[in-house]
Amino acid sequence: MIGLLIVPLLLPWLLPPLARRTAARVRPEAALWTITAATLALAVGVVACLGALLLPLALSIGPLAALAHLIQPLRAGPAFLTLGVSALSAGTVAVIAATVARRGLSEARRLRSAHGDVAHLPAVGGLCVLRDSRPDAYALPGGPRGRGRIVVTTGMLRSLEPREREALLAHERAHLAARHHLFLAAAQLAGWCHPALAAAVPQVSYAAERAADESAARATGSRTLTAHAVGRAALAVTRGGERPGGSVLAAGAVTGPVPARVRALLTQEPARRVAPALLAMALLCAAAGASSVAGAVWLHHGVEIAQGEASAA
Repeated sequence: MIGLLIVPLLLPWLLPPLARRTAARVRPEAALWTITAATLALAVGVVACLGALLLPLALSIGPLAALAHLIQPLRAGPAFLTLGVSALSAGTVAVIAATVARRGLSEARRLRSAHGDVAHLPAVGGLCVLRDSRPDAYALPGGPRGRGRIVVTTGMLRSLEPREREALLAHERAHLAARHHLFLAAAQLAGWCHPALAAAVPQVSYAAERAADESAARATGSRTLTAHAVGRAALAVTRGGERPGGSVLAAGAVTGPVPARVRALLTQEPARRVAPALLAMALLCAAAGASSVAGAVWLHHGVEIAQGEASAA
């Protein structure tokens, strides 16, 4: 029965191909919500199952067993298998905790540095122009005390025509208005918990960029103009060299597979095909959740038996 707690650790490997199909076929806004929600739900299931798998090893230690009022050892299966899986879970939890702490602090430092770069600049309508010959543009999310800003370098402004600049700025405004940095942060956090969920992070980023592309196309009234702006901006960044140390939460116009984004803009507006994607993601999350709950109930029953409650009854 310990396998019930292992299944939710394997199901996330089904998410990356589902996420790719969803990002390619579903309207970007719906795809962004769907993929992010599924990624978070599966990450919660992974962490919960790893915590439950830790119990047999933890309750084999005398002081901890006494705290749990065990009058006999917890039986969760063959001892060598149960304790081996628990030991692996303990190591995995330690790695996840260290990864979240290290990468979370690193991301916080990058955001602080990005805010420091533009703190002295005037923001006209939320737009900051940074004197830098390297072409770049990104939506910098606001901190606890400040609003988000659109940051564009002088190198990028020189690389685009006036109407293309308008499309680029509309793209960045869409990132801030829809709070895409929250989706990216949630996906990054989930990705640090499981390698399969990390493989789905690029699809969250792609969906966010596509959603901003579509918003810019609506704002400018031209999908072709937006496609040209995205393509020329990406080409300028490639020639000029990307600015190092950027935060993954500061979404930029040249993030993700630019050729695929340009191709999508040059075709007709995406149709709403939400139902199949929602059904597939819901079934995946439901299977992981059901297995997690069943495993937790079974483990809780084992703890009750080890406490003598079953015999007392």
